[in-house]
Amino acid sequence: MTATPKHTRLLILGSGPAGYTAAVYAARANLKPTMITGLQQGGQLMTTTDVDNWPGDVEGLQGPALMQRMAEHAERFHTEMIFDHIHTVDLKQRPFRLKGDSAEYTADALIVATGATAKYLGIASEEKFKGKGVSACATCDGFFFREQEVVVIGGGNTAVEEALYLSNIASKVYLVHRRDKLRAEKIMQDKLFEKAAAGKIELVWNHTVDEVLGDDSGVTGVRVKDVNSGATRDIAATGFFVAIGHTPNTGIFEGQLEMHDGYIKIHSGQHGMATMTSVPGVFAAGDVADHVYRQAITSAGFGCMAALDAERWLDQQKVVG
Repeated sequence: MTATPKHTRLLILGSGPAGYTAAVYAARANLKPTMITGLQQGGQLMTTTDVDNWPGDVEGLQGPALMQRMAEHAERFHTEMIFDHIHTVDLKQRPFRLKGDSAEYTADALIVATGATAKYLGIASEEKFKGKGVSACATCDGFFFREQEVVVIGGGNTAVEEALYLSNIASKVYLVHRRDKLRAEKIMQDKLFEKAAAGKIELVWNHTVDEVLGDDSGVTGVRVKDVNSGATRDIAATGFFVAIGHTPNTGIFEGQLEMHDGYIKIHSGQHGMATMTSVPGVFAAGDVADHVYRQAITSAGFGCMAALDAERWLDQQKVVG
């Protein structure tokens, strides 16, 4: 006999800054939200050591600690937290139907806050030094490498943006790219070449990363390989920034929500609701819909907006929980 799906007025899918903030605001609006945390409860910040740019925390804090505080805040207002992984959704039905590994759920409104996953090279030494010099976010971690030499890997807009940002902090930035030209926008390349001419950035063309070097203290350098000759060289550096893009966690919504490059499109301002997706009653918040900023603070703001939009939408539908 099939178990009856658990019904909730508002379901929040994802448990990073966007999801937790949405839960706080929705719970305070008496929407009695249910949150499905996903397998990585807390999202990308669970793998971030030092968070030094969260307003109000002058001394800084650890990513997992911030996520724990947010979870406790949401639970304080009686958000129901369920540890489950959703693998199938049906947004054509009303109420919306979601199937997880442990149970099925239905919801009158849905906030998607499943985030995005930074792409890494996938080499063992990179994994070994994550949080110890290896990062996928210069804005988050660049401060810790003031007046130090760092390496950025990539050749698109993300890599050039990271290199330019770091050039104002680090003593020198090495930009390693496997080809002999960049994919980034021309205006960004011009800025990069200006920095290179000034000696702040060194371009390492036609090279790939062979190994991230380090010891107990963290990253000490990067071994790169010439794609033509196979020769290797070591670059002394204390920071290694992977800037080869992000993958939004939106696979289960393909064919059901409008997207662009995998990111959920929100129809800002439609019906006065900035976070509404192409399906009325479904809202998107955080990195899942943001390919530009990707910060904890902007994700939290997104979560607030999505909860307020969902509250307004549910009120317009006269849905009784």
